[in-house]
Amino acid sequence: MMKTYKQLTYEQRCQIYALKKTGNTQQKIAETVGASQSAISRELQRNNGKRGYRFKQAQSLTDDRRFNAEKNIKMNAAMIALIDDKLKDKWSPEQISGWLREEKDEQISHETIYKHVWADKKTGGSLFTYLRRQGKAYQSRSKSQAGRGHIKNRVSIDERPDIVDDKSRLGDWEIDLVIGKGHSGALVTIVERKTSFSVSTRVNDKSAETVTAATIALLEPYKAAVLTITADNGKEFAYHEQMTDALDAKVYFADPYCSWQRGLNENTNGLLRQYWPKKTDFKKVSQMEVSSVLLELNDRPRKKLNYQTPAKLMAEHMAGLAA
Repeated sequence: MMKTYKQLTYEQRCQIYALKKTGNTQQKIAETVGASQSAISRELQRNNGKRGYRFKQAQSLTDDRRFNAEKNIKMNAAMIALIDDKLKDKWSPEQISGWLREEKDEQISHETIYKHVWADKKTGGSLFTYLRRQGKAYQSRSKSQAGRGHIKNRVSIDERPDIVDDKSRLGDWEIDLVIGKGHSGALVTIVERKTSFSVSTRVNDKSAETVTAATIALLEPYKAAVLTITADNGKEFAYHEQMTDALDAKVYFADPYCSWQRGLNENTNGLLRQYWPKKTDFKKVSQMEVSSVLLELNDRPRKKLNYQTPAKLMAEHMAGLAA
């Protein structure tokens, strides 16, 4: 049976980057991401840059190659004229792509059609005026900037100090929400990267206003030990500038689909799910219960801490800052 080449996804490229960075072999990377070793080898060779393999760069290079290939092979004068006619009939690029596939047996992706439209605009063309969202260029969901919401003045994790990756200092925190059944209530969870010390509180909703107030209240007692906070791209963190002002700490946002960039927080949420599974209605969970569980977790010896507890290490650090 003939084998067909399956294009790697953006999420897989995130995994490849993380696994390569931690020293895994190509065979191990292939097994983890669900691809062949030859595909991983080809990926690393084709998308390696001056700073090594980076998932954003790899996705961008791949998208450009695909666009250029389609443009050179299939986007001839007759095809362009046909696409332009359909655009002027107010067909969307997705509709045109689907119609070409079903009726003409032509594989032209909607991303390629969008790029054609914006290339036309740059040269003074008017094709963009026929789009439903004519004022804004299409953004592929595979792109790194695509996410759960556009957050004003968002600061990418790429700008976060390198020392945070090392976990060599205390004061760098990761934040997330554990959502209740039917989005009924949630837990705001925050964990310090070096000590695994965690704080959490129950909230009735996940609005940015509620989550911001809860975050400030949780970290205020440890303000002297808060240097950075890393969040995902949920709109509940849209008021990150208020967090920065109140806590004097920069807030950075992980890349979409790259949960490993907040791996400790993900692991902590997994521990909390042992107490409150996914069917839990957090509006029925008291803050006293939450506090009790967090005390238990923070008093649990950790192998990575030489069997010391997160609570002990945080208490010693705060005492040292106060001395």
